[in-house]
Amino acid sequence: MLKSLYIKNYALIDSLEIDFGTGFSVITGETGAGKSIILGALSLILGQRADTKAIKQGESKCVIEGAFDVSAYDLKEFCEEKGIEYDPDNYILRREILSTGKSRAFINDSPASLNDLKELGARLIDIHSQHQNLLLADSRFQIQVVDALAGNKALLKEYRQAFQQYRQAEKALAELREAVRKSKEEEDYLRFQYQALSEAALTDGEQEELEAEQKTLTHAEEIKSALHTLHSLLTEDERGIVTALKDSLRVSRSLIKIYPEAEETARRLEIAYIDLKDLATGMERSANDVEFSPERLACVESRLDLIYSLQKKHHAASVSGLLSLYKELAQKIENIDSSGRQVEDLEKEAALKYGKMLNLAKELSGRRKAITGELEKGLVGKISNLGIPNIRFRCEITTESHPDVYGMDNLLFLFSANKNAPLQPVAEVASGGEISRLMLCLKSMIAGATALPTIIFDEIDAGVSGEIADKMGQIMLEFGKNMQVIAITHLPQIAAKGKAHYKVYKSDNEYSTTTRLDRLSDTQRLEEIARMLSGSTVTDAAVQNAKVMLGFQLF
Repeated sequence: MLKSLYIKNYALIDSLEIDFGTGFSVITGETGAGKSIILGALSLILGQRADTKAIKQGESKCVIEGAFDVSAYDLKEFCEEKGIEYDPDNYILRREILSTGKSRAFINDSPASLNDLKELGARLIDIHSQHQNLLLADSRFQIQVVDALAGNKALLKEYRQAFQQYRQAEKALAELREAVRKSKEEEDYLRFQYQALSEAALTDGEQEELEAEQKTLTHAEEIKSALHTLHSLLTEDERGIVTALKDSLRVSRSLIKIYPEAEETARRLEIAYIDLKDLATGMERSANDVEFSPERLACVESRLDLIYSLQKKHHAASVSGLLSLYKELAQKIENIDSSGRQVEDLEKEAALKYGKMLNLAKELSGRRKAITGELEKGLVGKISNLGIPNIRFRCEITTESHPDVYGMDNLLFLFSANKNAPLQPVAEVASGGEISRLMLCLKSMIAGATALPTIIFDEIDAGVSGEIADKMGQIMLEFGKNMQVIAITHLPQIAAKGKAHYKVYKSDNEYSTTTRLDRLSDTQRLEEIARMLSGSTVTDAAVQNAKVMLGFQLF
């Protein structure tokens, strides 16, 4: 239940703090006094979007805070899911709107997202305003009513999980079929590309080796001539470097006996002689190995032409890129070859999930149909006491061809206020007053099932008066025995039924106008009911009538 509401710098409110109790409470006030302002502030801590225009003129921010007692039901699972610190008894929801356009939300002083605030708020308060009467035209609302009475919450959750799993399987199947279709269109081309790369039999590093060999073959004569020249320079009998080193080595060795220091010179000359002699031999061998072969050059160039052509065709920078493409094509062809089996597997999976979903949908439908008789009888009984004695009401359930998040049922509330008038969709034939009464009775029937701690009726009594208003007030009073109910009303018959009575009014001074909300004492309440009965001038008759409505025991 809502224990207290604190509002600061919101619209015409400077600062307002009010406590609420259990049972049935009423809020009254002149038109334009600010009842909608208070509801607007309350809606902010229930997750509604904020507008900086709501901040009181001249202020930098507004604050709305609501304290709730939630000990009557368990929020542990919700808090764990949302990562909110769990408290089994109390929650404080706070919203701060800054003039800069920023907005902050808190749950028990911990920052919270607007979505979390909205979801938690939906569990704490149900605000029923006149525009909510339009819900009677919405088949989803009608199904929600039936599900609440049938106790379908757990079953509906299970069905929706199965529905989502089926939708995901259907989506995966559709995507696979589309991929298969596109692959089939490309299959011949893919196989052609794959065959060309397969026949090429490429190997990694092949291009670099071929390009090096091509360069050698192209310049074979130049290379052979240069190698022979180098060999001659090293090994000529008279001027060759190797010959000179050999002679130098011989001389240095002959000095060792008479000049020991020459041993190191001889050693180093020997190393140089052996190294250059080996180098000369290698050059001679290389020169003999280099041969110009037009046939081999043609073969190498042909192979390179094939590689370059494939690279250009497939926009590949290297043989490695072509090999990666080859593997990719092989995988695509393998997928095409196995796609039939994959489609069959997904079709079986989707069929199984559809079957599970369908069974749950049938169970939902059966439970809905089982409760409709009770709903029809109960609603007719309640509304007939509210000035529609000849009411007829029926829930028409038909099966849809395609499932949605509510199952496979299409539900329509059919209504007639007269004996001989045909039953028609309620939103098409019911008057504003009749719809208000219908909604009140529906709320009274589902309130226990939905387990909302607080329900607020915002002028649900529009279009009714007198005895009917008195009976509507009695229904709300009955509500209050099991839950907190707050009614914003213009009718004294309803206002008199409240356990607590609050009045909204404007307070003026030379500088500003402020909206206030006060809880009335018994005497003040008598005066307010009398005013509602007689208008601006309170008559003795109105006072006496107010005493009767409130009960003599109070005075």
